[in-house]
Amino acid sequence: MPANVTLILGGAASGKSAFAEGLCVNSTKDRVYWATAQIFDAEMREKVSRHLAQRGAGWTTVEEPETAGRVLPGLTSGQICLMDCATMWLTNHLLAEHDLAAAESELMSAIDTCAADLVIVSNETGLGIVPENALARRFREAQGRLNIALAARADRVVQVTAGLPLVLKGSL
Repeated sequence: MPANVTLILGGAASGKSAFAEGLCVNSTKDRVYWATAQIFDAEMREKVSRHLAQRGAGWTTVEEPETAGRVLPGLTSGQICLMDCATMWLTNHLLAEHDLAAAESELMSAIDTCAADLVIVSNETGLGIVPENALARRFREAQGRLNIALAARADRVVQVTAGLPLVLKGSL
């Protein structure tokens, strides 16, 4: 079991990544950034650039869009790893038509055996209306199940809205 797992939930542009980065920066541990995004267009390239600038120096970045087993097993207790984000990780698997249950099982197993502290960012997608198309509904349901599984493993769960944290589990 990792030393500490923190799940940061929030809507799009809620401040969750900045809050999660702050937790890592305030740690005395070596910082690892697990980037799950894949860049397919200019808009995503710009978003990634903004995140890089916001994060600043002092991070080791690991770009791995799908496989937790390529990231988490090699980490040590002297590190803190920010997974940003579980939503992009899930999207990558969904669009590739992977077995979502198997992918989630692999992620949970990697989390359970990781020696580093983990901070996981994930979107809360269940607060809006029911999407009109089947893919969006499948995604929303899968994201909800993933968040439930992550929250069950987490020592601390924080909801970020308008940049403000609300602790749902554990303490800051």
